[in-house]
Amino acid sequence: MSRVRVLAVALTAVAALVTGCGYDATPLPEPGAGSSTAPAPSASPPVDCDDATRSYPPSDDRGAALQRLTNRDRLVVGVSGDTYKMGFTDPTDATLKGFDIEFARAVAKALGVTLDLRVISAAQRIPMLESGEIDMVARNMTMNCARWDQVAFSAVYYNATQKVLVGTDDAATYAGPASLAGKRVCAPTATTSVANIKQIEPDVIPVEAANHTGCLIKFQNSEVDAITGDDTVLAGLAAQDPYTAVPQQEKLTDEPYGLAFNKEDVALVQFANSVLDQMRADGRWKAIYDEWLKPTLRVDATPPTPQYGRSR
Repeated sequence: MSRVRVLAVALTAVAALVTGCGYDATPLPEPGAGSSTAPAPSASPPVDCDDATRSYPPSDDRGAALQRLTNRDRLVVGVSGDTYKMGFTDPTDATLKGFDIEFARAVAKALGVTLDLRVISAAQRIPMLESGEIDMVARNMTMNCARWDQVAFSAVYYNATQKVLVGTDDAATYAGPASLAGKRVCAPTATTSVANIKQIEPDVIPVEAANHTGCLIKFQNSEVDAITGDDTVLAGLAAQDPYTAVPQQEKLTDEPYGLAFNKEDVALVQFANSVLDQMRADGRWKAIYDEWLKPTLRVDATPPTPQYGRSR
């Protein structure tokens, strides 16, 4: 079966939803993509800083946090709409669900405000925080030193790893990044994946798309030879196209996820960290992981140990 035929089959079920919302939805992934659960700094382009995973100490000062909201009665959060299990639109009821969505819900509930979810692209995350259009990003965003110059992050709430997806015909012979030399490898614009893969294998030909679903379409149209990204995301792509696979491989990088905020909203960051602390302690983190990620990743996980001590 050709990749074009696969594309037609895979996207028919969600075509109406995609047309109405302006983004591509990702169907359910098959198990198999591994996940690293040990906290580690990102291996993104190096920038000198104390520790990219170190955040501000937690505070339960709800009043101070509310003062930082653009609208006092709601928390506006930028999320993905097409990353299955992380942040995706369920075609059965057209609602946003997933691992990231649950953390957004928890922060809004603790603040006592309405949650306003906005579907955004990876490239929109930082500009929309800087402009004040959104209060928070919960969209599988890797913490690194360069981004700390632009936004503020919560403590790490999940550790992913960057890997590579290839066609099933190439999976058995894939031998790591060297196999990608001279190959066209797709990753979304404004993600750490683009810089990482080029740094690891300089002979890669990087190709960018608006999101990973856009990369999958390029792959199915034979415009690229592979896709790179977080293991949590690639699992969904492999399910969308049965002629793709995430082969056995060493991780390329560690990708610690943080909730992101405007740099000036330190009080809101500190409140979010207090919520994350509570979620680790009362079992909510584990319950959310077991519901959304464990069934597909098939890896037991414990909450990342928070690192605090950052000062303004």
